[in-house]
Amino acid sequence: MSHYNMFLPNYSIGSDCYNEIAHVTRHYGNTAVVIGGKTAMSKAHDALLKAVEGTHVTITDFVWFGGDSTYENGKMLMETESVKNADMIFAVGGGRACDTGKYVANELDKPLFCFPTVASNCASVTSICVIYNPDGSFREYYYPKMANHTFINSDIIADSPYQLLWAGIGDALSKECEAVFSSKGVELSHTPLMGVQLSHVCTSPLIRFGAKALEACRNKKPSHELEQVTLDIIISTGIVSNMTTHTPEYYYNSSLAHCVYYGATVTKNGHKHLHGEIVALGVLCLLTFDKKYEERDAIMAFNASMGFPVCFDDVEIDESEFEAMGEKVVTSTEWAYRPKGVTLEAFIESMREQNRCGREYKKNH
Repeated sequence: MSHYNMFLPNYSIGSDCYNEIAHVTRHYGNTAVVIGGKTAMSKAHDALLKAVEGTHVTITDFVWFGGDSTYENGKMLMETESVKNADMIFAVGGGRACDTGKYVANELDKPLFCFPTVASNCASVTSICVIYNPDGSFREYYYPKMANHTFINSDIIADSPYQLLWAGIGDALSKECEAVFSSKGVELSHTPLMGVQLSHVCTSPLIRFGAKALEACRNKKPSHELEQVTLDIIISTGIVSNMTTHTPEYYYNSSLAHCVYYGATVTKNGHKHLHGEIVALGVLCLLTFDKKYEERDAIMAFNASMGFPVCFDDVEIDESEFEAMGEKVVTSTEWAYRPKGVTLEAFIESMREQNRCGREYKKNH
């Protein structure tokens, strides 16, 4: 029997968590280069330098990651002297900056530490990267080692764009229903079984704390609710992702809700809407497909209360575009690992049914 490895996230969270940098990194080297987004680095710059002042850690440079997680940007960074010479890589920013940092650290075999500045996704703790083409279109998944540690500064998260936290809630809303749906009918071995079971803790904190977390973000003030939602989006979903992804053997990390998003990328107006926004609608389509109508109606009410879409009108997609969406969907990893019996025709019909249902909900509320 062949072996496999499982690495789980290590993390620190809180307004002063950067003070742990020196202790956490003490066995990994003395010099670090920061790779990240321009805005993200500007927000974290002073806090990072203050945290390492007087310690063994020296930050040698702050380098823009290139704006997107592409192989081209990664190779550009790998040829940068400060990146080549640093003992450690600090990836600072959103999902694409963290993914770029993971790719570079993996290729150079350097220790990686992530510093997410938004709670919009779990990229800072996962061992998967979304790689795009230079034109912005999706290219493929890349599977690197995960970060050695992730530092989540509550003050910086509270100061992040409201819309990105909002979209992060929409994206995280998919984790439980997709993991459960994509693995149904399968006799799961230890690691994916644990991952699917852990997915059950991903939904309730979003519903319980989501509105107050957004209020805290709007007011730029850290709070208990914001911290709980941040941990849900970054850590809980990230752990599930790591434990339910082991291609080509299995992939239960995402399913039909994300298929709706990938399909939306080929529509006329889909690009105007955030990833998590469309995934939140995809959750309703998945639950409709799975005939879990009571659960769907509860999530639909939550969506409506949070400003998430409940029908395709809300994301400016016409039913005439569903066939083109389907052609895109069948090229995705999620479709390749769909449960048995899932057909494209039935999937498209579930989108139509949710569109009708969502329109009716809006009419009555």
